[in-house]
Amino acid sequence: MHALPKRKPIRVENYDYSTQGAYFITVCTANREKIFWSDRRGELCSPADNTNTGDQRSPLRVELSNLGNIVDAEIQKLNTLYDAVRVDKYCIMPDHIHFILSVDTDENGRTQFAPTISRVMKQFKGSITKQVGRPIWQKSFYDHGIQNQQDYDEIWAYIENNPLKYNMH
Repeated sequence: MHALPKRKPIRVENYDYSTQGAYFITVCTANREKIFWSDRRGELCSPADNTNTGDQRSPLRVELSNLGNIVDAEIQKLNTLYDAVRVDKYCIMPDHIHFILSVDTDENGRTQFAPTISRVMKQFKGSITKQVGRPIWQKSFYDHGIQNQQDYDEIWAYIENNPLKYNMH
């Protein structure tokens, strides 16, 4: 009997994912199933008139599928569920989601109670799975601790422009 290949760990060992900072998160659907956009491609628009996506999302008007709308509602809820965690920027792609999640400190510079990023993602994915009635996610997620303002700005631009680069075919 052959041993199964060991999965490469994707979390940084001994890192506290509830510490203050910003994190770039990518969550993918199982088998990269394209389930979050409707079949119709949107048109470019300015962020100010992007009524479907609000000011946190990209300047491409995209019609979300029913599942995409569930995901969008859950992302909006993240800003209200945790005092110390907020979504700075996100985009919903056909088969994945990009976030910038920030963990804040209080006025004295102390980290407020904050769940780990892993816990936030587990609860986020679990809530959506329960609403959908079937598992739709790949195991785990990708994360990157944002190092500085330049890193933050580059990731913001990547999220902003990602839908513009997506080819439906």
